[in-house]
Amino acid sequence: MSGPQISRKNGRRKPMAEINVVPYIDVTLVLLIIFMITTPMLQTGVDVDLPQAQSKTVESDSDGANPPIIISIKAEGQYYIKSDNQTDVPILPEEINARVAEILSNKPKTQVLINADKVVNYGIVVTVMAALKNAGVPTVGLMTKPEEQ
Repeated sequence: MSGPQISRKNGRRKPMAEINVVPYIDVTLVLLIIFMITTPMLQTGVDVDLPQAQSKTVESDSDGANPPIIISIKAEGQYYIKSDNQTDVPILPEEINARVAEILSNKPKTQVLINADKVVNYGIVVTVMAALKNAGVPTVGLMTKPEEQ
């Protein structure tokens, strides 16, 4: 009797002891594609380092050669910008993006801080933060007063 050596008992084949992993690879590939598509959609917010209730002071350069940019928002709605150890200069909200981008093009490691009055609407602060993000600022700091003991 020549031919394949198949154990035949009532015409059945011997069961295979191997697992077919091709369907698992297909499912894994589909999941990988789904995660690759959805992950960028999850990052829509503005990255901000929020201050703690008892926060430390901001570390600056030891020689003071790179002072931070401070955007101030007053309760009455006026905007000011302070850079290069100058005094606060009035600025329009539409000009913040261009001015900060100009400063960062010369000094890319400059810190950017927002100094807003406590009665300023949260939406206004978020709008300024979004404008700073569009100007290429990686992180924005919020200035606070230390808690009184």
